[in-house]
Amino acid sequence: MSITYQPKHKKRARVHGFLVRRKSPTGRRILLRRARKGRYRLALLKKTR
Repeated sequence: MSITYQPKHKKRARVHGFLVRRKSPTGRRILLRRARKGRYRLALLKKTR
């Protein structure tokens, strides 16, 4: 049996990153909602090592 969560910076950015959110209509809706709420970070910054 293995441990389920094995974090990867690149995968996380590709799934939850800002550019991905900008692409789709639903992603843009998420960004707008977070901006309206006043979130400091709207989405992940695409920082990979």
